Amino acid sequence: MPGTRDTRTRTALLALPLAVAGVLATAATPAGAASRPTAPQSGAAPSGESRPGAAVTCRGAGVDPKAVVRYQAETVIRAPLSTIWKLQTDVERWPSWQRPVETADRLDHGRFREGSAFHWTTPVRGVPSIPDTTLGITSTVEQLKRHSCIRWTGPAVGEGLRIDNGVHVWTFTKVRGGVLVRTAETHTGAQVEADVPTATALLGAGLEAWLSDLKVAAEARGGCGPR
Repeated sequence: MPGTRDTRTRTALLALPLAVAGVLATAATPAGAASRPTAPQSGAAPSGESRPGAAVTCRGAGVDPKAVVRYQAETVIRAPLSTIWKLQTDVERWPSWQRPVETADRLDHGRFREGSAFHWTTPVRGVPSIPDTTLGITSTVEQLKRHSCIRWTGPAVGEGLRIDNGVHVWTFTKVRGGVLVRTAETHTGAQVEADVPTATALLGAGLEAWLSDLKVAAEARGGCGPR
């Protein structure tokens, strides 16, 4: 029988908006999307089905190879690459098309580039055993190639909730009929690692929600093939 501390940890995990877009546990996989939990490069796979796929990397760097909480997903978006890239990199406008994002602020100025940093928030409300809180995420762009890929890292912290470090990678590739958008993310920290299957499921739901919102927003603004 778990102790009080373990129970609170599991309860907190059920509330965590683990993916950087936030968690929508009922989010469905977008049409045309393929997704899966990805096995750590060390060979230790999370619980549940794991179907290996090509690593998602930006300038040779990927997610944390030692992390046990990880997920990878992809979808094809029928919109110009320039539209998709603008939505993804104009972080201060994320709240206008991402439902779970409450605020988003750049911590630097000018062109979105390697070294750019931003702070954004997503609320956690109505969860028993933990106070209503807002998860604050500070992300720093480590690698970037224009119209091709982005990799950012950083912690997420709220009252009673913490992800020590998240590593999130995106790639954008023109394909027949649109742009293939692929994403992978890992989380590390004692709280998320206390229940890997739950944390992985929540991370996956968040990434699927982000892809779905990006697809809807991009296709509404420019529903045609890549340019």
